[in-house]
Amino acid sequence: QVQLVESGGGLVQPGGSLRLSCAASGRTTYVMGWFRQVPEKERILVAAIAGNYGSTYYADSVKGRFTISRDNAKNAAYLQMNSLKPEDTAVYYCAAAFSAVPGRTYARAREYDAWGQGTQVTVSS
Repeated sequence: QVQLVESGGGLVQPGGSLRLSCAASGRTTYVMGWFRQVPEKERILVAAIAGNYGSTYYADSVKGRFTISRDNAKNAAYLQMNSLKPEDTAVYYCAAAFSAVPGRTYARAREYDAWGQGTQVTVSS
């Protein structure tokens, strides 16, 4: 059974940093992504990383502030979040896709196969 376990959320002041971790067990992942969701809004992709060449994607709102990385040996992904802003406040979800499917961009939640439980990130003074 596939499990994604997240850690690292919390409360931080504006301008601060947090590092989210996601450990996948049960199956090797192809693409790992971080999504975030605020109440009554859809879940949106923040960053994603592929497992083959390490190609990355970032939403415009986080470019230059967030860095996604992965450790294939540990089947884990990380999201380093710097210069956090109040608008980054959300529940962050780790997601994994297990294989490369032609035509997929992996920008949409429905293109992922497994999800973590979510971790709250609150940016507030």
